Amino acid sequence: MIRHAHTAAEGLCKGDRMKRLVRASLPLLLALAAGVPAFAQDADWKKLSDEAASLSRQGQCDRAIEVANKALEVAEKAKEPNQANLATTLNLLADLHHAQGHYAEAEPLYKRSLAIREKALGPDQPEVAASLNSLAALYDSQGRYDQAEPLYNRALAIREKALGPDHPDVATTASNLVALYLAQGRYADAEPLLKRVLAIAEKTVGPDHPSITGHLTNLAMLYGRQHQYAQAEPLLKRSLAIVGKARGEDHPEVAQGLINLAGLYSKQGQYDRAEQLLKRALAIDEKTLGPNHPHVATVLGNLAALYKTTNRANEADTLEKRAAAIRAIKQ
Repeated sequence: MIRHAHTAAEGLCKGDRMKRLVRASLPLLLALAAGVPAFAQDADWKKLSDEAASLSRQGQCDRAIEVANKALEVAEKAKEPNQANLATTLNLLADLHHAQGHYAEAEPLYKRSLAIREKALGPDQPEVAASLNSLAALYDSQGRYDQAEPLYNRALAIREKALGPDHPDVATTASNLVALYLAQGRYADAEPLLKRVLAIAEKTVGPDHPSITGHLTNLAMLYGRQHQYAQAEPLLKRSLAIVGKARGEDHPEVAQGLINLAGLYSKQGQYDRAEQLLKRALAIDEKTLGPNHPHVATVLGNLAALYKTTNRANEADTLEKRAAAIRAIKQ
C-alpha cells in the first residue's frame, strides 16, 4: 500500500512507473517557462515542448523523447539560450527516459537541469528542490538509497523554508523519504514522517476527506509490519468509515478497506473476523465490478489462503479454481 510519490507529470507515458512519477516536475517546469515574457520565448521551442508533453500524456513515450530532443536542440542553439527553457526541456527529457527505465540517459539530464537552476535561481528555490527530488527519485528507483537520501533531505529542507511546513510539496518529498526508509526496513525513521504527511493532508483537505485514507492506511501498514496491531486497527477502521461515507458502502474502495482490515485480523489469528470481512469484500466486488473481474479473483485468493490456514482445504480448492478461471479470461 505504501508507495512513492515521486516527481514527474501525472499521466506521462504509460504504466505504473510513470504513475509513480507524479505531480512536481512538469507543472513546475511549465510554470518556470511561463515566468518568461511571451515575446522572449522561442516559438519553435514552445511548439516542440508542447508537442512532447502532449505525446507523453498520450503514452507515446518514444515519440515524445524524439520531439523533446528537438526542443532541446532549439533551446541550445538560441543566440541567448533561455535558461528556464533549457532546464524545462532537460527535466522533461529526463522524466521520459526515467519512465522508460533508461536510467543512464536520465541521470546526466537531471544533473544538468539541476545545475542550471542552481546557477540561475540560487540554491534554495522550489524549482531547485523539484530537480533534487527528481534526481533522488531516479537513484531511489535503482536502489541507490545512499545517494537518494541526502537529495530528498535537501529538497525537503528547501521546500519547508520556501513554501512552509504544511505545503503539499513538503508532503510529497516526505512521502518519498518514507518509501525509501521502508525499503530499507527503517521503520523508526519512517513513522514520524508518515505522521507528518497525514497531518499535512488533514490540515489541507480536512480530517474526513477521502484523499487522506491512503495516508491512514500507509501508517496502519507500517504499524502492522512492526506487529503493533492495536495502533493499526483504529487507523484502518477510520479509513474504512471515511470511504464508506464518501463513496457509499458498496464501492470497490470499501472492499479494499475491508481486505486491509481482514489482513490485520488474520495476522493476529482472528480468522472468524477476517473471514466475514473478506466475504463482504467479495460480495461488493462481485456486485460492482462483475463476477469475473480480476479484483474478484484477488479476493477469492485471499479467502482461499485463509481457508488453508484454518485447515479447510476443500473450500480453499474450490475458491482457487474459480480464481484461476477468472484469471484465464482475457480482460
